[in-house]
Amino acid sequence: MAERYEEEFANLVKIIARLRGTDGCPWDKKQTHLSLREFFLQESYEVLEALDEADSRKLCQELGDLLLQIILHSRIASENSEFTLADVLQGINTKLVRRHPHVFGNQKVQGAEDVAHNWETLKKNEREPDSSILDGVPRRMPALAYSQEIQRRVAQIGFDWQNLDGVIDKLAEEVRELRQSVSLEEKADEFGDIFFTLANICRRLGVDPEASLRQANLKFYRRFKHMEKLSRKRGLDFSQLSFEEQNTLWEEAKLEAKS
Repeated sequence: MAERYEEEFANLVKIIARLRGTDGCPWDKKQTHLSLREFFLQESYEVLEALDEADSRKLCQELGDLLLQIILHSRIASENSEFTLADVLQGINTKLVRRHPHVFGNQKVQGAEDVAHNWETLKKNEREPDSSILDGVPRRMPALAYSQEIQRRVAQIGFDWQNLDGVIDKLAEEVRELRQSVSLEEKADEFGDIFFTLANICRRLGVDPEASLRQANLKFYRRFKHMEKLSRKRGLDFSQLSFEEQNTLWEEAKLEAKS
């Protein structure tokens, strides 16, 4: 098995080198770190979609597409004398060993919570003395995921509600403030506070807000598509139905989805 890993990985590296070579692919040759950003993000979302669908065959394919992006970036960096693929691999290998002293060293842990705490402590020791614990969170992350991550980090050093009830009360307070808001600017500000508080609730419940919302979006997509199908089957123009008639179809789609 190890030989197959090495062979296939080496083949991928060679293929990308060929594509970037003198007689390679014009499209691949002209790519840069910046031009590949949208493709990297797209491949990442396709991996998430495969995970959400629990489709192992699709996941295998999408992970390959994502790996392609990583190797391609490494190849471009090597050509520009920035770093090499070996540097990338050495860096992550070193980091994993350093951040798992309970596996590769003599440190003792009682469970996953100890591991998470030690991980944050090790990351803190790696940061510059005057840096914030929030500096390492990419600000280009999806907003809900970013919100949950920064709240998780500050909670680990004690800046957190004592219990979930306090966060629920805060959510009710934010909803009241939204009702009282007048201008669009005020409403946008209050909506932000509501989302921020919802992300906090998700964190405390162990719910991934991005994954949860993706599932809600997918559920809506499937139900609405079924409503359209029912309309076509019955010779109805969905857009001409009253809201009450549309809602009746919605309830029917919900029932059929559960069956």
